[in-house]
Amino acid sequence: MAPRDTRRPGKAGSWYTGDPTVLRSQLEEYLARVPDQIDGNGLPIPGARVIIAPHAGYDYSGPTAAWAYKALDLSKAKRVFLLGPSHTFYLRGCAVTEYQNYGTPWGKLKIDEAIVAEISKAHDVPPIPGNNDDKEHSLEMHLPYLWLRLEQTFGSPENFPPVVPILVGDNNKSEEKEVGKWLAPYLKDPENAFIVSSDFCHWGSHFDYTVYSPDGTVEGMKRLRGYSAPDGPPIHETIKMVDDLAIEAIKTGKHSNFYDNLKQTKNTVCGRHPIGVTMAALEELGEGHPVFKFVQYQRSSMVTEPSDSSVSYVSAYAVV
Repeated sequence: MAPRDTRRPGKAGSWYTGDPTVLRSQLEEYLARVPDQIDGNGLPIPGARVIIAPHAGYDYSGPTAAWAYKALDLSKAKRVFLLGPSHTFYLRGCAVTEYQNYGTPWGKLKIDEAIVAEISKAHDVPPIPGNNDDKEHSLEMHLPYLWLRLEQTFGSPENFPPVVPILVGDNNKSEEKEVGKWLAPYLKDPENAFIVSSDFCHWGSHFDYTVYSPDGTVEGMKRLRGYSAPDGPPIHETIKMVDDLAIEAIKTGKHSNFYDNLKQTKNTVCGRHPIGVTMAALEELGEGHPVFKFVQYQRSSMVTEPSDSSVSYVSAYAVV
């Protein structure tokens, strides 16, 4: 791959403010809202070097993401892996960046070019097409939060560990397991941190997902049609039901449980494949392997009408 210099923060000024001072104030406020303890542990949680966090505009998902980032332990990090889904082109397998740096409103985060090259060569992982890398938000939306947490941990940007951005494609169960096998040695290394990028249920006609369950069961789910609110429980209860089922499947630590859950409910978890390969990698660590703990769940709106829409957001961590 021919290296390129710096990816610009293309969503600055739209998905989040491009003003460095205002951005810092906003994210620090979100972090300050998170309690000083989670699950009885002070923050960051020792060993919590793997997180799941959302990637929507900060006005929507920023407060939820703060929970994962405040839990994230970067104290031993020599590099940070960023795993996200592709929103701009169809991908099977994985793809890695060709950039040498990822830009933020505060400065550049260096790419670990040696690890990127290692992954590319050893596992035949192609580059992310430059235009798609520029447009993709699933990785970029984590960079400002990551910068702040690196700053808190390492002080000067000169001391920041580099990042390893990876897009994870539309892989089947066996393909996810294969990616998990080659990710596992990196995940096992205590000097690597992992950020897994995902929103949860995208509900609404423009997401082509309008399921509703009058009786609160998966078996009772049907697709809403028309414009009238259903006579039964509000739609947002169904959204929470399908999200809760996905969360419970992830908490089991079994990759196949999560994969099969999504096959059953068709829940539109956009980062299902980054989550899936991370779960597969955790399973490779053997019996008693770490599992994710969920610490926050929010939705962009409480849907009551078929014309409404909603996106769900979670924060989770794993102590590895």
